Amino acid sequence: MPYADPLTDAELAEALVALPEWSREGDVIRRSAKVGGFSEAAELVRSVAAAADAANHHPDVHITGYRIVTFELSTHAAKALTRRDIDLAIEIDRLIIGRS
Repeated sequence: MPYADPLTDAELAEALVALPEWSREGDVIRRSAKVGGFSEAAELVRSVAAAADAANHHPDVHITGYRIVTFELSTHAAKALTRRDIDLAIEIDRLIIGRS
């Protein structure tokens, strides 16, 4: 039994209006952020890791080109997107914007 209910397509579409940097690809939402260099990328990942641990919900994270950090969210237990994904996406955006 998943620990969060899947969002309907309408609920997800409404939530993504407030998250314009995120895109949906099936049961995943994804966002990339370009930072100044590898150390900044690693620091962003560390900040998101702390938030993810606090939420007990963890994104897939990729660093490419030494300064592009991509976050992917999905609730694996639900095999769908849930409110937990949206809430963590909001927090990731806050952390990215806080670095600007």
